[in-house]
Amino acid sequence: MTQESPPFTGMPAALGALVLERIRLAGHFALFLGAGFFHIFSWPLQARKILQQIYFIGAKSLLVICLTGLFTGMVLGLQGYYTLIKFGSEGYLGSAVALTLIRELGPVLTAIMVTARAGSAMTAEIGILRISEQIDALKTMNIQPIRFLFSPRLAAAIISIPLLASFFNVVGIIGGYLTGSKLLGINPGVYFARVESSILLSDVTGGLLKSLVFAVVVASVCCYQGYYTHRRKGSFGSKSVGLSTTSAVVQSSVLILITDYILTSFLL
Repeated sequence: MTQESPPFTGMPAALGALVLERIRLAGHFALFLGAGFFHIFSWPLQARKILQQIYFIGAKSLLVICLTGLFTGMVLGLQGYYTLIKFGSEGYLGSAVALTLIRELGPVLTAIMVTARAGSAMTAEIGILRISEQIDALKTMNIQPIRFLFSPRLAAAIISIPLLASFFNVVGIIGGYLTGSKLLGINPGVYFARVESSILLSDVTGGLLKSLVFAVVVASVCCYQGYYTHRRKGSFGSKSVGLSTTSAVVQSSVLILITDYILTSFLL
């Protein structure tokens, strides 16, 4: 007689296979990220490529970052005023706007906007290089693809995103001033005095630390998705590039929010 297999054998096996696959992918991603960091400092340094990527990621994102920061600050000023006036504390509007931007919204929204503008472009560019076999050609010419494609983008993101977040914060505080002082009549001296008195060095360093971590998340996830776009199941060619670009933006945005919560729990 044949012995019947116990019930639910397939479900635990499938779950175990899924967990092992996720662990394998996490290890593969960690090796990719480690190689990217290593090649940033390997000789000869790629200063020219890094500067080109700083221009693409940083300078060309400045306008959209400033616009986003301005209107975010204006909305915070408007909402904060009508919340604080209920408690007779509208003079603290400058503190509310500045701390909200510097601690949370500045780094998070900057990273998400860079992901949407530059991160998607990085994934698509590297993905097209992959499906057109140009990455294989680099290996044939004894050129390390991770060093050539990923490391300059990683270094440029680490430099650019904290600077962009700083611009976001400054423009956002100005936006809160325009709404609070010019539109709603709060004394400008009171507004900026509250901004100055409420911001501590720990707030600024915490925001910069978040920006640095978000820069690594954005650059690594977007470049990884593009670099291994040919391994996507059920798709190939231009379809795989499109799916990789979508996946890169979604994964980066979700990881930014998850990482923000984790960092905030340690920094508070």
